[in-house]
Amino acid sequence: MKKLVEVIAKSLVDHPDEVVVTEKETDKSIIIELKVASEDMGKVIGKQGRIAKSIRTVVKAAAAKSDKKVVVEIIQ
Repeated sequence: MKKLVEVIAKSLVDHPDEVVVTEKETDKSIIIELKVASEDMGKVIGKQGRIAKSIRTVVKAAAAKSDKKVVVEIIQ
């Protein structure tokens, strides 16, 4: 999941070297934190959060095999 989010985010932003993705795993969930440069936040979130929602949908579909809930958080 971490690699998937990283590839998607790096393809969207102007500063791909500043993309940082961390993954925290608990019993029932996986939390993926995405951090990008402040000027790239709009590109990752999109108009009315459409791109962020799409990223979450793709990750959720990829995680369908595992019985864990996947949460993607975009932090600054």
